[in-house]
Amino acid sequence: MHAATPHFADVAHTNGYEFTQGTGYALPEYPFVVPPELTQQRIGRHPVVIVGGGITGLTLACGLAKLGVSAVLLDEDNTVGVKGASSRGICYTQKSLEIFQRYGIFDRIAAKGIEWSVGRTFAGQDEVFSFDLKVQSAFNLSRQPAFINIQQFYIEGYLVERIAELNRQRPSVDMRWSSRVVAFEQNAQRALLTVQTPQGNYQIEAEHVIDATGSHTPFHGWVGAELDSKRGDDRWCIADVKFKTTPPTERHTWIEAPFNENRAVWQHLMGDEVWRIDYQMAPNADPAEVSREDVVRERLQRQFGAGVVCDIVWVGPYAYRSQCVRQMRMDRVFFIGDTAKVVSPFGARGGNTGIADADNLAWKLAAVLRNEAPKQLLDTYHDERLEAAQRNVQVTNRTARFLRPTEPAAQVFRRATLALAKKHRFARNMVNTGRMAEANTYSRSPACAGGGVSVQNVSFLWAPHRPGQLNDLIDWADGRMLLLVFGEMSGAELKRLRQLTSQAPMIRVVQVLSKGRAQAKEHVIDDQGHLKQACRATQSQWALIRPDGYLAQTGARLDGELVQRLARSLAMA
Repeated sequence: MHAATPHFADVAHTNGYEFTQGTGYALPEYPFVVPPELTQQRIGRHPVVIVGGGITGLTLACGLAKLGVSAVLLDEDNTVGVKGASSRGICYTQKSLEIFQRYGIFDRIAAKGIEWSVGRTFAGQDEVFSFDLKVQSAFNLSRQPAFINIQQFYIEGYLVERIAELNRQRPSVDMRWSSRVVAFEQNAQRALLTVQTPQGNYQIEAEHVIDATGSHTPFHGWVGAELDSKRGDDRWCIADVKFKTTPPTERHTWIEAPFNENRAVWQHLMGDEVWRIDYQMAPNADPAEVSREDVVRERLQRQFGAGVVCDIVWVGPYAYRSQCVRQMRMDRVFFIGDTAKVVSPFGARGGNTGIADADNLAWKLAAVLRNEAPKQLLDTYHDERLEAAQRNVQVTNRTARFLRPTEPAAQVFRRATLALAKKHRFARNMVNTGRMAEANTYSRSPACAGGGVSVQNVSFLWAPHRPGQLNDLIDWADGRMLLLVFGEMSGAELKRLRQLTSQAPMIRVVQVLSKGRAQAKEHVIDDQGHLKQACRATQSQWALIRPDGYLAQTGARLDGELVQRLARSLAMA
């Protein structure tokens, strides 16, 4: 193995930020290792090649490593994050945290990040909207909190470390840093990628290519992808700040901040006691001017008082656009994360969507490559994640229109909403500073007929009375479908299940009891009824849960139709 120092020009920012600058964060650097294609002067062939080592690509790589699927990850940089691009994503949802718990990095995220559930929105000095996610049923069953704030590069670093840990147990994912894809072609036999490295170019073949390179990906052009795109003129400036005296650990939002010329402001606490503050700027604002340290300090003094004592960790302006591909899959190429969609940063729907993209695709690739499901299962990635992408673009565009209304009707609506919200509770739900991200529901997918909702990581008891959680069962299933059977079974039903499991290697069965005698070796105690509640199965005898924690099907009886419904969930029928 040989290491060399990369000699690339500065990597272009691929996350939608503009004019970024600053060196406040120290990022790890990873060595370039000469690949066998260069040392042996040959074209390597791999089942999966992931292009892009951001949070989405690394999540997919970690998911594949956990399932023992061979893959190569190519990243044009030699570090996590984007050099000079601030903290980037900071707010991670319960669904993302549940995924990371399955992947083995949640404890590190929880130790470094900041858990929060309360959000408050102000117009001027008046509080016009608030919420506490801990008391909402959509969040309160899971073992993971509603949200944790942490700088994105930390999660990316934890994923790199976890992949290395998994590789020591079962080598599977080859991480290749300082490796830029400069050419691509595909046909019925294979995809061919040309990779540029500090020690020369080489070519690599792949059965499946996952594009996680970001919003400025070259793959859109290479495969002829069609996109719906819209660029706004809204401008913002991020200040990552460390205070001597910290504000309360809540998400505070001002729609009309008197200390920011009546423009919007976001205020979040992240790891290391660093606060992320986003200031909305004038549409024609000069990026260099608004990000000067003296201008930022003046802005902070207007917000926190002339005596504020703080260190500026990083500062830089950004703009955004909305964009969505029309096809999530183009032959052998799959788009995930920002290559599939770009949304305005309201409600934390960017990185969290990419994490869900990766988790959705990982188990499907594993099932197909293990010959446990037909190749048609991969088509459901498009059905499910395009629906999620389109929904997130729609939701964030509505927020953008509320925060910067440009049309007369939108301006009238905002003024009326804020005026009513200051006096009347009914109007407060119309205040739109970002609908917080949640697990998307799949209503179009043929693999989720009768399901399509995310199942929270709820608690139960292993006999005798040891605490467990749904993710334990998903881990035990090891990339296969988890069939939960509620209550006692007849002799005929037990026989039918034994036949099913012997004939369907993609199914693992667990009996769920609230009381009564266990009839299966694999059984758990759900005396609180949380598993049934999370599966929306109060009137059902069984529920089928996918490896990504989504509900595929429920059924009232263990009858002959069960086999057909299981087959549909794996695109076998």
